[in-house]
Amino acid sequence: MTMFSGKPNSNRCPGRLLFGWLLLAAPATPVPAVESGVADIRRDATVIAVEQVMPSVVNIAIRSVVPVRDPMERAYREFWHQKLFNEYTSLGSGVVIDEAGYLLTNEHVVRGANQIAVRFGTGTNDYSATLVAVNRNMDVALLKLNGRPGEKFHAIRLAREDDLLLGETVLALGNPFGLGGSVTRGILSSKSRRMPKEGAPLNIPNWLQTDAPINPGNSGGPLVNLRGELIGLNVAILEGAQGIGFAIPIKEVRQALADIFNPETASRWFGARLSVTPPLRVRSVDPRSPAGAAGLRVGDAIVAVDGQPARDYIELNRTLRESAKENFNLTVRRDGEAREVKVRLTPFGELFQQRMGVDLKELTGELVEQLGLGRLGGLEAGLLISRVEKGSPAEKAGLREYEVVNGIGGQRVRNYLDAFQAVVQVKPGERTEISVLSPRTRGNLILGYQEGAVEVRLK
Repeated sequence: MTMFSGKPNSNRCPGRLLFGWLLLAAPATPVPAVESGVADIRRDATVIAVEQVMPSVVNIAIRSVVPVRDPMERAYREFWHQKLFNEYTSLGSGVVIDEAGYLLTNEHVVRGANQIAVRFGTGTNDYSATLVAVNRNMDVALLKLNGRPGEKFHAIRLAREDDLLLGETVLALGNPFGLGGSVTRGILSSKSRRMPKEGAPLNIPNWLQTDAPINPGNSGGPLVNLRGELIGLNVAILEGAQGIGFAIPIKEVRQALADIFNPETASRWFGARLSVTPPLRVRSVDPRSPAGAAGLRVGDAIVAVDGQPARDYIELNRTLRESAKENFNLTVRRDGEAREVKVRLTPFGELFQQRMGVDLKELTGELVEQLGLGRLGGLEAGLLISRVEKGSPAEKAGLREYEVVNGIGGQRVRNYLDAFQAVVQVKPGERTEISVLSPRTRGNLILGYQEGAVEVRLK
């Protein structure tokens, strides 16, 4: 330690020494408090965007039919405090896109789930969720929160498809490593990158690239701009790279939404496809469908449903999917004029009865156990024939009750939607092959199943 005497050293600068003593002696200058009404310099565009988006970000945990061991189990158990599940298969993220509780995530996050638990990134409230539909090619899944009747949720805004700036600041929000809602910041490094995920090529031609850190658990979370708008869903990282992450662009997200969020994915045949962005124009119409029979045409803009303005794609389809009634009055604008179109949506069950003469039932966990279908794919084994109408095409072809339909026209059938998509491709009077699993029984005991196929002439 150097000791200073009262006599200044000739080798030292008195002014510098004096300045040093003044610094030591000077009291610390207090940091001025932010005055009322004065903007806080810390609340920049990033903070404001996070405040807007975070209430719509969720953490996702799933439970599968077959539990999978995972090194993240401890983090999961600590995070969820074992409130909902004792075992899990994955952790991921998602984002609410509609106040009724619809949310988007990656398909691989919820793959194989039979129970889904959701916690908001703000740490408030736990919910169970139902899988509505998936688009495997685009790795997008749509879930529905099981909230209280009338409960509304904070929804993120979707950016325009073409509103991306190379180099703009972007934020990735989600649930990395099960740590809860977190935020990272970077720039939009590229508006177009094609990368394989886990060694397999995907059918997504354009991915967004960012250097905002994306980690395991961020999958399905939102990538947003500084306006707090969703520009992509975080989907992958490049192993071994630094600062390279990928997100599904909002254009592809919108396209996936149009494919999976429509009346057909709720087992009701409408038969028209609409644009996702306003105005809600008809992009295609199946002439044999309820929409075609009602007179809807390509180019029509739907402006109202039963007198209520149709401004939002999700809200419109929510009405057509979830309403207890089947008849709707659509107001459309065609050639500058408003027209009324009356349409009745056809339930899938009614369609199968009309065209084949069978009642088909989707499998539940209870049915799978009763019928011994667990080893044959469980819930994905097919559709159970619960009734065959006398004199129907199905009876004439030899279909019987308790057989399981697992293919139509060469297409795999796992649920109502698969069966519908296969049936509507067959014209009236044409034959199609129906693959079935027929039970081998001894009394009331099912010993196993044997595969077979019959040809049915559809009405």
